[in-house]
Amino acid sequence: MADLPDSFLTRPIAHRALHDRSRHRIENSRAAVSAAIAAGYGIEIDLQLSADGEAMVFHDDTLDRLTPEAGPVTQRSTAELTRIPLTDSSETIPRFAEILSLVAGRVPLLVEIKDQTGCLGPDTGALEARAAALLGAYQGPVALMSFNPHAVAALAEAAPSRPRGLTTCRFTPQDWPGTDRARCDDLTAIADFDRVGACFISHHHAALDTPPVARLQSRGVPILCWTIRSRAEEKAARRIAANITFESYAAAIDLAAPAPKS
Repeated sequence: MADLPDSFLTRPIAHRALHDRSRHRIENSRAAVSAAIAAGYGIEIDLQLSADGEAMVFHDDTLDRLTPEAGPVTQRSTAELTRIPLTDSSETIPRFAEILSLVAGRVPLLVEIKDQTGCLGPDTGALEARAAALLGAYQGPVALMSFNPHAVAALAEAAPSRPRGLTTCRFTPQDWPGTDRARCDDLTAIADFDRVGACFISHHHAALDTPPVARLQSRGVPILCWTIRSRAEEKAARRIAANITFESYAAAIDLAAPAPKS
């Protein structure tokens, strides 16, 4: 199992890249990725699966919020998705391969595999395998994570040399309606961490002061957090978290951190 590279702990990570809708930089878009690279930030992106098995860079399960189209992403082919415009932008939905070519190892890339089961269940593997295949020859700091431990276990098989982690929070049944209370309790306890071979977590910033996070931190596990939206939130989170995922403001970059590759 690979460790999380130090570069993920030194430069703030732009949540869904450095998006700003007022500047036509939509979340997870090429423009938002390019802006994050230019600013020297790490980048977090999300992957969804197309109907024909391609890894697409898009956060939501459905198209409704971010495009003029509607319905599940998984019911559209790659060709259809790459033609769908992002709202308030001249861009379309990018493929993971495009973003990898754009980043090209210049800054750390944190990739979240979105749950494809609707219930954090075990029916995983297709998106994880495709992401791993695309990362096969990728050079540069990259790490993979998911809320779904089954997805992280699938990544352990598909990309064993890539660092992987769990995206975590207080899992409440009302927020995860397809997941029963007992499973939510296990997820809240981060009980799957060792089983899936995780080497870090990215935890909700408002729940960092919990016993499961403290136990992992005492073991030397890197703690990232999401999603910070102000300097005040950042100051509070950094009492525990080694690094932040942020949006809506300009997070400061540690001048002692290595400069991004040109």
